[in-house]
Amino acid sequence: MQTITTVAELSAAIAAAKLSHKSIGLVPTMGALHQGHLSLVDKARSQNDLVVVSLFVNPIQFNNQEDLAHYPRTLQADLQALAPLADIAFAPSVEEMYPRPVEETYHFGPIEEVMEGPRRPGHFSGVAVVVRRLFELAQPDRAYFGEKDFQQIAIIRSLLQQMNSAIQLVSCPIVRADDGLALSSRNMRLSPGARQAAPAIYATLQQAVEMSECEDVESVRDFVLDTLSSFHEVNGLPQGLQFEPEYFEIIDDATLQPVAGWDQGKGVVGCIAVWLDGIRLIDMIRFR
Repeated sequence: MQTITTVAELSAAIAAAKLSHKSIGLVPTMGALHQGHLSLVDKARSQNDLVVVSLFVNPIQFNNQEDLAHYPRTLQADLQALAPLADIAFAPSVEEMYPRPVEETYHFGPIEEVMEGPRRPGHFSGVAVVVRRLFELAQPDRAYFGEKDFQQIAIIRSLLQQMNSAIQLVSCPIVRADDGLALSSRNMRLSPGARQAAPAIYATLQQAVEMSECEDVESVRDFVLDTLSSFHEVNGLPQGLQFEPEYFEIIDDATLQPVAGWDQGKGVVGCIAVWLDGIRLIDMIRFR
């Protein structure tokens, strides 16, 4: 595996691959890799001749500077994990990715006006800037993203339409720990007590799916929010810890707009963001 840190090196490697008519798979990451990331790399490996994984903590998608400062950075461990799976690890500096101030912005209409959008102003524009840059540098045939960031996938799909690009977006299933917690780089920041409690998020979502067979959308939504909000009282979280749901939305999986009934749209999913121990965790589950 090549470890590349400059745009010039990456461009040369991609040009050589294109001359050899190799198909290219790109897995954009911010590092701090876990098995969820590696499952994307495995998928890319099975579908492409050349696999490129980016390792770049993108500052312009963070609207919380404290979150940026504390985001895990584990480059050497990441490179070791990627060595048997990827062909190129691209780990540029901020200055390499953004040699000039970023002035471009992106807008995505209704799909960015729900859930993460209002709560993280500028986040999706920052994601779009870095992903477009990576697309232009790596020139992939396929790009791989995890379904945990469900809204982000819709944003990237819209970005590809705006670019009039033929890149195939491949969405991949969530990978979970044995206790059900969705794998996330932020999990390593959880205290032992919070990590023990965190699987309640997915357990509550599973209960919500069962409830949806006999309850309406509003009742199921209220159940999830109320269950997690009162979890510390009912189940005895370690002292000082509690779940603080930021949102739980039951949405059409194409438009991302809230649904009023289970038969609205072709597919229905639930997306959630929860604070626990000062760490923001997201998850999703499919209802229909």
